[in-house]
Amino acid sequence: MPILSKVLGSLVLIFALPAASVFAQSAGEVKYTNPLDAASTHQPHSYGVILQGGNGLTDDRNGFHFIMAGFQGGRVLTNNFGKGIFRGNFEYGVQVLPYWQSFTPKFQKVSCTQATGSAVITCSQPYTIGGTFTGASVTPIILRWNFARHGKFVPWGQAAGGLLWTNHKYPAYGSTAVNLQTNGPNGEASVWNFTPQGGIGLHYFVNPKHSVDFSANGVHISSASLGDRNPGVNASVQFSLGYSWWK
Repeated sequence: MPILSKVLGSLVLIFALPAASVFAQSAGEVKYTNPLDAASTHQPHSYGVILQGGNGLTDDRNGFHFIMAGFQGGRVLTNNFGKGIFRGNFEYGVQVLPYWQSFTPKFQKVSCTQATGSAVITCSQPYTIGGTFTGASVTPIILRWNFARHGKFVPWGQAAGGLLWTNHKYPAYGSTAVNLQTNGPNGEASVWNFTPQGGIGLHYFVNPKHSVDFSANGVHISSASLGDRNPGVNASVQFSLGYSWWK
């Protein structure tokens, strides 16, 4: 999609410029540490920016595309503990994405009604629904395990839960059938959806105070029946690029 490629390219440049600057500044460093390896003496916290995008996975959602951008933050809550490659610490994080867009296929729908006491169902002329949805997302619960003792590289695994608002009921639902169940007054989704998710990621510390962050997440979108219908997006895979400042 040309518009998606242009937006993605612009945002990558915005996020990549600070990282390139830090890489240049730290090129002459010899000794290296990262704050997560030192969590037994100091529980660090971070804040940063993030760009994320991906696609739907299932057959009926593989035409769905996502792009979003915003802010992230976290605080390590425990000392490092455990043995071997599993040694690490527990972190609590949050994420706010004021820019959120989903590009979906367009299709035709009719709106049907039935007068009280009548068996006759009347439907409108077909009209187009779907297309681009704009919204905002907040993920107030991110539970992350950081694997320590990997030098500049700190991998992690996480589970998270969030809330999504869109400017129209998402995703679009209906058809051109004369059917009150799918096209009647109670046949639409909701502008509010939940986003349970889980994934893996990696911090790359360009110096002890800055990291470039990468992740891959599986995200489920569901209204939990807040709307009349809950078509949802059962599965999508979303990749992110971020930049964090640590204290």
